Amino acid sequence: MALQTGAILRPLAVMMSRALKTVSPDATLLEAARQMRDAKVGALLVSERNVYLGVVSESDLVRKAMAEGVDARQTRVCSVMSSPLITIEIDRSAHDASDLMAEKGIRHLVVTEEGQIVGILSVRDLLRYFKNWGTL
Repeated sequence: MALQTGAILRPLAVMMSRALKTVSPDATLLEAARQMRDAKVGALLVSERNVYLGVVSESDLVRKAMAEGVDARQTRVCSVMSSPLITIEIDRSAHDASDLMAEKGIRHLVVTEEGQIVGILSVRDLLRYFKNWGTL
């Protein structure tokens, strides 16, 4: 029997982004949106004094701010961020991640290893994975 590769055994480790992008809970929505645009990401971890408080995503900006007509130059990230963080352990499967995202109605999951945050996984990462590896 052949040994399976790391991509199959630990797909979340392969798919996730380890470059964690963060924003202060006191940043304005405009600052957060510009940071997302510049980093080409759909979500930022909200952190203060090295403590992760939540996540703010494009969906949060649209549904909780823009659709309500709030002033993006005045409104703070803490008022629209999603909290608490929804996490998944790094050794779980891509199917587990997909199921959890669907169950919670979210597009980003925080990946943990032994309780420590090590990455963030997006629905786009999952789509790319299933396209390339899903039939194995």
